Amino acid sequence: MSDTTHDGAVALSTPPSTDDGLNAAETATKYGLTVSGARPGLFEYVRQLWGRRHFIMAFSRAKLTAQYSQAKLGQLWQVATPLLNALVYYLIFGLILGTRKGMTQEVFIPFLVTGVFVFTFTQSSVMAGVRAISGNLGLVRALHFPRASLPISFSLQQLQQLLFSMIVLAVVAVAFGSYPGLSWLLIIPALVMQFLFNTGLAMIMARLGSKTPDLAQLMPFVMRTWMYASGVMFSIPVMLKDKPDWIANVLQYNPAAIYMDLIRFALIDGYGSENLPSHIWVVALAWAVLVGVVGFVYFWKAEERYGRG
Repeated sequence: MSDTTHDGAVALSTPPSTDDGLNAAETATKYGLTVSGARPGLFEYVRQLWGRRHFIMAFSRAKLTAQYSQAKLGQLWQVATPLLNALVYYLIFGLILGTRKGMTQEVFIPFLVTGVFVFTFTQSSVMAGVRAISGNLGLVRALHFPRASLPISFSLQQLQQLLFSMIVLAVVAVAFGSYPGLSWLLIIPALVMQFLFNTGLAMIMARLGSKTPDLAQLMPFVMRTWMYASGVMFSIPVMLKDKPDWIANVLQYNPAAIYMDLIRFALIDGYGSENLPSHIWVVALAWAVLVGVVGFVYFWKAEERYGRG
């Protein structure tokens, strides 16, 4: 547009903007602008995670390979470490303290090794979750991706490590008289539920650990207490038969004990259903869904704050 002044000069004028009267939020909406790093909606977040599934798998495999890359025995330590722990627990608790009450030697040793391997799965997932954000700030600040990819990939890493250990666990079970049968297939749903539970718990710990790095120093004490309370080295109903029933119920229905007992029941011929609490499969599923969903939503709520400050 142009206007002619009284002396014949021509002056240019700016046409009125169509954005006049719009506030910042309305202008951003008009042009499809969004806040950098803003948290997406929950379903959009799930969609983004699915789109990063190849990254999650590749990252978990890379972390697993690198974990023991400096050790001469390499990935054999994935199996050797829990086996050595089981040997120590057998010497202390099985032989010296006599915690194998009510079980024969053929049942107790697979019972103990199973407990150590399965609890280590949860323990390692929690410890990795605590450091998932605080220990990978460079990656978090450099790249844009759903931050839940990190605790999920760490849980996957621990699942892959457990699967290596399950080969040794199967050998131990067979060596002590428990042979493969249809019941061994029950290990699959038990591990799936434990993985969902571990992932949800890892997400909770990842959010807490992102703002409180000292939590990583406290968690080994918490996990050790949880291990002793979950019947890794002893049968809870046998050892607590002279105690009030509610104590044994609390310990038996805690999720770590639930998943250990399910895999023991599936794997060990002499470990029958009489050793399991009532409705154990329902309880196992409830723990997996509850902690998995709550952990995911709790982590998602703080998505835009990870790596800042």
